[in-house]
Amino acid sequence: MADTPPDPMTSPTASCASWAWQDAAPAAAPGERLLPEEVPVALTYGRATQAVMMATPADLEDFGIGFSLTEGLVARPEEITALEVRPGARGIELRMELTEGRQAALLERRRFMAGPVGCGLCGLDSLEAALRPLPPVPAGPRLPGGAVGAALSAMAARQALHRATQGAHAAGFWHPARGLLVLREDVGRHNALDKLVGALRRAGLDPAEGAVVMTSRVSVELVQKTALLGAAILVAVSAPTALAVRSAEACGLTLIARARAPRFEVFCHGHRLVAGEALPEAAD
Repeated sequence: MADTPPDPMTSPTASCASWAWQDAAPAAAPGERLLPEEVPVALTYGRATQAVMMATPADLEDFGIGFSLTEGLVARPEEITALEVRPGARGIELRMELTEGRQAALLERRRFMAGPVGCGLCGLDSLEAALRPLPPVPAGPRLPGGAVGAALSAMAARQALHRATQGAHAAGFWHPARGLLVLREDVGRHNALDKLVGALRRAGLDPAEGAVVMTSRVSVELVQKTALLGAAILVAVSAPTALAVRSAEACGLTLIARARAPRFEVFCHGHRLVAGEALPEAAD
């Protein structure tokens, strides 16, 4: 009896046929490649759709909470009174209920967002909303320069989905004294960060005590989400956009990018980096 294929609404990966080519010639036999799954995820509040995002079907509770926080739909996780993951034939519904005051406020600013993987600004109702002012970030920790390379190495070791598929982004939270505490993965970099935000809030960890580390380039949306999370340092492996740098400068966020150990570039607010300071022993 053939194995039942994984359900794309519940499994983060799927196996697909592929052919390896070398020197313009295909391999003699086809093979298989494990790929990350993506499905439409509808985020609904009071049974009304607020957003439809393409995402990996894993850690969706974290995704719902993180998205609600970084989009300003709630100020605290406690304002989400119910959260249910409901897989369907065509996608997944993240069904959430809000407190009466938050639900009423949402009705006043109702918008529909629908976009491809990693789309962070689709469906905003104005240019002003896309470039909303950001609150000043907290003072934040002192980060030894060597922590950047250590964080990247720790993330690579824990990126199970990317290791299996070579097709997923990761967002992690690095604590200067305790190492990599949380990591979340998704096919979309914005989704991965929203999942991290939700996981940190659910775990009761203080974002101001560490740094957000990303495996992607830095768009302005990632700066916005990091600042709204309340973290003071953002590290990424690829380059930022000019707008991302200006936004980070304005809100006081330390932006480190093009981070490929042992080298990286600091684009603004480098006062939180400490050169030559030894790394603390990471807690187990």
